[in-house]
Amino acid sequence: MLELQKIHCPYCGELIELVVDPSAGEYQQYIEDCFVCCRPISLTITTDFDTGESSVYAASENE
Repeated sequence: MLELQKIHCPYCGELIELVVDPSAGEYQQYIEDCFVCCRPISLTITTDFDTGESSVYAASENE
């Protein structure tokens, strides 16, 4: 089941929504461009399968 997560872009600070797929694994890491400023955001998504909750950490490309 897909879920929406809100994050702030580490570059422009805008609040953006991401679609996260918790069924893709406990730990996911990928790059997605900001929908506002188009810069690459490094995303780390962790899912706790016991609670079903996912958390998203967003960082700039150089962090």
